[in-house]
Amino acid sequence: MGVAGTLEYFSDLFSKKKKKKQLNTVSLKVRMDCEGCGLKVKKALSGVKGAKSVEVDMKQQKATVYGYVDTKEVLKAAQATGKKVEKWPYVPYNMIAHPYVNGVYDKKAPTNFVRFTDEPGVATLNPDEEKYLLIFSDENPNACSIM
Repeated sequence: MGVAGTLEYFSDLFSKKKKKKQLNTVSLKVRMDCEGCGLKVKKALSGVKGAKSVEVDMKQQKATVYGYVDTKEVLKAAQATGKKVEKWPYVPYNMIAHPYVNGVYDKKAPTNFVRFTDEPGVATLNPDEEKYLLIFSDENPNACSIM
């Protein structure tokens, strides 16, 4: 911990305001076309109060801010650059029950990621698929079992 970190620690410790921000990681999807765009975004996000580190991944079009920051403040700072910005919409595909359902699967998503939706994806089966699925169902007492 450097001098600046020590002073910040004591300042927070003795301040009258007890409203302390939580350590947070905020990830954003930011449209960046060149290294200059990446530097512009990184500089803008580094200026957010409480930001400890900022990482920019040009390949994934992702900017990540780590520190005692508020998500809304980070989003506002990123939008001030004039770039197209949204919260990071992707989660690892193994976190979703049906990762290839419409609305969840996204061709533009990074490898092994799918778009996050608030509603769980439920696959609908056509009658033929449902018939074959029921043949091997544990709930069907006449089902075929292969062991």
